[in-house]
Amino acid sequence: MADAMVHLLLLRHGLAEERRADRPEALRPLTPEGIRRTRAVVGRLAELDLRVDRLVTSPLARARQTAALALEAGLAPSLEEHTALEPGGAGLAGLHAHLADLPGEGRLMLVGHEPDLGDLAARLIGAAPGSLVLKKAGLAWLQAPSVNREVPWESPWRLRLLIGPRQLLGT
Repeated sequence: MADAMVHLLLLRHGLAEERRADRPEALRPLTPEGIRRTRAVVGRLAELDLRVDRLVTSPLARARQTAALALEAGLAPSLEEHTALEPGGAGLAGLHAHLADLPGEGRLMLVGHEPDLGDLAARLIGAAPGSLVLKKAGLAWLQAPSVNREVPWESPWRLRLLIGPRQLLGT
């Protein structure tokens, strides 16, 4: 990613355990298969040199685990949590500070949930809500030559890639 563009990578959390009445939704972790597949996905992203300047995750366990695997794979120098990435959170409105802090050629990865990430990507490219869906451990890669820091969705975003884990891993 050597061109002078702002890159936004949206990574959905990996496969998580089923919901249970005796466990809060926020504590639902990845399954062993979810960990394995997510580790392979972030490893592939590292091989493709999709490293980022900032990695921001939802505070929910399954997203934090996914982001930790991305950090472990060397995709980012550090990890931050932000409540705007919780399901139904503030979304783009709560992420202005992260976009504003990026340099002109910045790369930001957000780890979160559906339908929020898909709707965020759709809004940025001017598509209808619900028109883009990220699979578990799937990725949307958007880019813009510049970003309106006050109103990021008015920037000229372009969807560069929308891919599921099977396609990314060739399985």
